[in-house]
Amino acid sequence: MENYTKNYTAEVDEKSIVNKVMTNVFMLMALALIVTGGASFYILQNQELLLRIVSSQGLLFGLMGAELLLVIVLSMAINKISANVAMIMFAVYSILTGVTLSPILFMYTEESVATTFFITAATFGAMALIGYTTKKDLSTMGRVLLMALIGLIIASIANIFIGSSGMGLIINYAGVLIFVGLTAYDTQKIKVLIQNSIARDGAALVPKIAIIGALELYLDFINLFIKLLSIMGKRK
Repeated sequence: MENYTKNYTAEVDEKSIVNKVMTNVFMLMALALIVTGGASFYILQNQELLLRIVSSQGLLFGLMGAELLLVIVLSMAINKISANVAMIMFAVYSILTGVTLSPILFMYTEESVATTFFITAATFGAMALIGYTTKKDLSTMGRVLLMALIGLIIASIANIFIGSSGMGLIINYAGVLIFVGLTAYDTQKIKVLIQNSIARDGAALVPKIAIIGALELYLDFINLFIKLLSIMGKRK
C-alpha cells in the first residue's frame, strides 16, 4: 500500500509539472505573437519604413534570410546555449517575423486580418487540445506531415516562377491541412519531450524544452495564419 501511495504521488507530481511546463510553453508562444504583432503594427504605422522594406528586395530577402538563419541556429544550438540566450534569440526572431509579415498584412483589410487571426487562434487551440489529450501516438502522422511540408515548400518555390493562381490556391489549402495536423503533432511531441526529460534528467532541461517547444508552436500558428489569410483575407 505504501509503494502504491508513493507511485501515485510521483505520477501526480509529474503530471502537475508537465501541465505547468506546457502552460509556460503556450504563454511563451502567446508572448512571441504579441511581440510579432507589435512589430508589424509599428511598421504599418510608419509608411516610409514600410515602403523602404517593400521597395528593396535586397532588404526584404536579407530580413527573411536572417529569420531562417536565426531559427536554424536556435534549434541546433539549444543544448549549448543558456535559456536566457535562447529567449533573447526567440524574441529577436519574433520581431523579425513581425517586420517581414507587415507587407503581407498591408495588402488586406484590417477586418479580414482580425477575423482570420481569431479563426486561426480557435483552430490552433482546438488542435493543440487534441494533441495534448489524445492517447493515440501521432508520430507516424507527424512524419507524413513533415514530408508533405517539404513538398509544399518545393511547390511554393516552383510556383514563384510559374505564377499559377490555381496552383497557389492548392498550396494554400494544403498548407492549412498540414499546419493544422502539425499543431496536434507538435503539441504531443513537446509533452512527451517534457515527460522524458523529467524522467531522465529531472527538471534541468525543461526551460530549454519550453522555449524550443514554444518556437515550434509559434511557427505552426504563424504559417497557419498566413495560409488562412491567403484564402479568406479580403484585399484592399
